Amino acid sequence: MNDPNLFVVAAPSGGGKTSLINALLKTDERVRLSVSHTTRPPRPGEQDGVHYHFVNEASFLKLADENAFLENARVFDCYYGTGRKAVEQQLASGFDVLLDIDWQGARQVRAAFPSCCTVFIIPPSIEVLRQRLVRRGQDTERVIRRRMREARAEISHWDEFDFIIINDVFEQALADLQTVIRFGKLNRPETQERRVEILAELLGSR
Repeated sequence: MNDPNLFVVAAPSGGGKTSLINALLKTDERVRLSVSHTTRPPRPGEQDGVHYHFVNEASFLKLADENAFLENARVFDCYYGTGRKAVEQQLASGFDVLLDIDWQGARQVRAAFPSCCTVFIIPPSIEVLRQRLVRRGQDTERVIRRRMREARAEISHWDEFDFIIINDVFEQALADLQTVIRFGKLNRPETQERRVEILAELLGSR
């Protein structure tokens, strides 16, 4: 793959995407994570300008009207968007840029940057996904049920992505992500059959 590159990493809530991205950034200094804008309130420990650019809804919609976002979407009643200028500046500086967004954003980025590489992270089972959401301790049972429904809807868009990575054993999932970022490919074709089985289980669960 030619440098620099634009990568999109998406996953259902609880898929482990954030942990994988954080680990990747510690091992590859050529990669920069784009900091998104959002209207949701900061969670404990989150810092403005580091984890997100936290803005109110009026400010966000104004930026959207000014075409300041490469992509934007409404997720779980909050808005999220990727600043166009910041991404273009990082690419121009020679860095690979990684976008941590959802499938809606990935579709928009693909339209704007057809050469981007898109990666979708999936859990090994629907039960593991639920366990991860519960362990986070951030949501009520009602919200978890909603996130599970939304997760199945998100997973149904798996075929819009270039690569599917199963986040079962964290170290292996990280190695897969690193391979995609560095070489634009996955080295484990034997996992294709397992992906099909897992996707069938995830999408067939109720």
